[in-house]
Amino acid sequence: MAKLDRDATTALVEPHWRRLYNFVFRLTLDRERAERYLADIFAQAAERFAAAPAAASEREVWLIGLANEILEARLPRQPEVNFDILDETLRSEATRTDVVRSLSDPQRDFLLWELKQGCMTSVINCLPPGERAAFVVCHVLKLGDADASKSLGITESAYKVRLSRARKKVGDYLAPRCEHVNPMNPCHCPARVGTALHKGFIRPMGEVSLRKAEIPYGRYGTGVGNDDAPLRDIAAIYGNLPEPDPPSDLGTKLIDHLTR
Repeated sequence: MAKLDRDATTALVEPHWRRLYNFVFRLTLDRERAERYLADIFAQAAERFAAAPAAASEREVWLIGLANEILEARLPRQPEVNFDILDETLRSEATRTDVVRSLSDPQRDFLLWELKQGCMTSVINCLPPGERAAFVVCHVLKLGDADASKSLGITESAYKVRLSRARKKVGDYLAPRCEHVNPMNPCHCPARVGTALHKGFIRPMGEVSLRKAEIPYGRYGTGVGNDDAPLRDIAAIYGNLPEPDPPSDLGTKLIDHLTR
């Protein structure tokens, strides 16, 4: 079996692992699975690359395509969570505005940002995997139509159909609820922080969960320097989310694993 040397492996992994982690994490919303799947993706990538190298200009799309191929085989056909679970988690209790008032400025900014991006990311996890992938490559990774459809292994017309369905579902859910779509909507992050903390959806260290309190969806960067003004456009909302924060040494660990 052909094997890449360390320099070639580093050139394959280092420029792309963070973006690839972002893609995998958005589709799984599980840090442990994202890291485990990423190791499998790069193991297959290294094997295929040794046999038939992908051009540098095409490498990211090729890697996302491989990631999507593996995720399609592993993810359930139906979402593991849904909009009803999200509503039950965040909106089934009375608002708790006193919680935000009791926090210091850094704590408040951190938790408000965590709630905003945790909720937005959980919304896309309510989509079927195919639509979720289309939404992520478009609005999170910001690939153009040609690269996005190629990465998903489908035609541009099929990609646009998936993306349209995903946008409609996300928009239909957020439009009557979220203040970031319409400031007049009833769901405001400051009023939901207390509920989110009580339900274990967010935690002081930034973990987000819809499954069980002890199993976190993941951690995100704080983003406290970002403007939290309402963003009525879905693309702008999702384009404004920071990348998840994988372990800083994950790239090195991947390279070590592939070259040992």
